[in-house]
Amino acid sequence: MTRRLLLTTIPVLIVSLLVLVISDVVNTTTVIHAAISTACVIIYFCCFVAGYGPIPNILCSEIFPTRVRGLCIAICSLVYWIGDIIVTYTLPVMLTSIGLTGIFAIYLVVCAISWVFVFLKVPETKGMPLEVIAEFFSVGAKQVAAAKNE
Repeated sequence: MTRRLLLTTIPVLIVSLLVLVISDVVNTTTVIHAAISTACVIIYFCCFVAGYGPIPNILCSEIFPTRVRGLCIAICSLVYWIGDIIVTYTLPVMLTSIGLTGIFAIYLVVCAISWVFVFLKVPETKGMPLEVIAEFFSVGAKQVAAAKNE
């Protein structure tokens, strides 16, 4: 469920950011520009809240073994909030240096990269017991360790 949700909501985020970038580049009337910008921001917000916002927390609670799950979820939450703080505090600096269109373009590229990552690396965990999910990730980690030893 989580993978499918990400694979369907991230493209909507990409399209809304792309429309925001294009609407800033193309000259339109103020009313049309305001309507397009408002619609894109609302669509982006709704899709982010439905998919990209909560899914990292859900995935973190599924992928770690039971014996270390609490600590790993705490570390994931810390990294998530540090990333959030970085975005919050770099936004004004980026706004003055590259402008709103540049910021939207950077976020668009990040969303595109994240979609590729989810498509290639994130497994579907719907209907799988936590023990099976933990075994799935531990097998992958063992394969990586074996490849490094060769």
